[in-house]
Amino acid sequence: MSEVITRFAPSPTGHLHIGGARTAIFSWLLARHFGGRFYLRIEDTDLLRSKQEYTDAILASMRWLGLDWDGEPVYQTQRAGLYNSLVDSLLASGHAYWCECTPEEVEAMRESARSCGAKPRYNGKCRERGLGPGEGRCVRLKIPLTGKIVFEDMVKGRIAVDVEELDDMVLRRADGMPTYNMAVVADDNEMGVTHVIRGDDHVSNTPRQILIYEALDLPVPRFGHVPMILGRDRQKLSKRHGARSVMEYEQEGLLPQALVSYLARLGWSHGDQELFSRQELIAFFDGGNLNPAAAAFDPAKLEWTNAQFMRALPMDDLADLVAPFVRREYAEDGLDDVPQNRLVGLCLLFRERASDLLALARAFRPLLLPATRLVYSEKDAAKHLTETGKGHLRALMGILEACEPFEAASINRILNSYVADNNLTFKDVAPPLRTALMGFMGGSHLNEIMAFLGREETLARIRRACLL
Repeated sequence: MSEVITRFAPSPTGHLHIGGARTAIFSWLLARHFGGRFYLRIEDTDLLRSKQEYTDAILASMRWLGLDWDGEPVYQTQRAGLYNSLVDSLLASGHAYWCECTPEEVEAMRESARSCGAKPRYNGKCRERGLGPGEGRCVRLKIPLTGKIVFEDMVKGRIAVDVEELDDMVLRRADGMPTYNMAVVADDNEMGVTHVIRGDDHVSNTPRQILIYEALDLPVPRFGHVPMILGRDRQKLSKRHGARSVMEYEQEGLLPQALVSYLARLGWSHGDQELFSRQELIAFFDGGNLNPAAAAFDPAKLEWTNAQFMRALPMDDLADLVAPFVRREYAEDGLDDVPQNRLVGLCLLFRERASDLLALARAFRPLLLPATRLVYSEKDAAKHLTETGKGHLRALMGILEACEPFEAASINRILNSYVADNNLTFKDVAPPLRTALMGFMGGSHLNEIMAFLGREETLARIRRACLL
């Protein structure tokens, strides 16, 4: 196989969302699987809606996802010369012509066709008039009058479109700007793109683009049109389905490798495997096994996926990743400067109880606050910090003061001994102790919590709870 070259071509009219991110992932994986090249093209010709902040956000999102591109990003607004040179060559070869029909005249042609039950399209009025350039004139492609455009889609299989379904499309508008289809063909050819993976909302553009390739006598790339991602109700995906932009997922503490793995599985499969490392995705993704049916976005499944990736991380790595979220969450509390070894300890206690980095950082709060600032759940305090409960706490204070060493194993032994020696169960002792330590009925194992807090802080919390 010749070198595989793919591209991702977003428009900077908004942030990168998961539909576009999945297309980028598929295109990137195909190129990396075959050792080819992956290019990034910013289609910024919509001058009214394109913004630099969106371009910056798209580039940042791609970097965060780990989708590195080859060379520098390409910007369509900087390539007018390329587009015009190809349009001029089509005019010179007789494959294109000047047209002076106004938008109102073209709409009247379409309406007339509709009234006759025909396909609404431009009727070719200027096709053989031999017009030259002039004020208000556009350039149209002179498409064949008969035949079919046939291509083998990587996702949908064989697609055939009769040319009678199409009309002589505009290549360059009256204002001198190239149309979308003209610019895309020019760019993809100049960049050497061999495979185009994109959303199936572009299926209708593909026959038109193939006609331009053929008129220019250029090689036609392979196309693959992936269905859009739907919500669980099978409706168009939106925020109400729990979908976010890529940057929002980053801010909410998702791991990029988890999002890449999850999105790759939306419309592609490799057996029954659910979770993929980046190396596995590159090894397995060859452009096959793409599902022609629309996939449904499931926020709960994404959350589960992220939790699995978090739990597989080395603890030091997880601590490094959660550190920025701790700084952000606790800056106003003056608790943001947490040493690495303390973060590792907190991660050990809470990793199994959080599904993203933000939730993990927030779970640390009860153990980062000093005893004097611990907030108690009114419900749990009323239920468990009774006189009986406080009696157990006072008894435990004396035992814990003498516990040596003050570590999880020895703490566990004395808790068990206290329960056994007093003919109790852990249900008698654990609720008041947990409420005293955490402020509510939550958290990790009691002995691990106390070992993390240390003797002084543990006793301070128990002492304060006894005074409530």
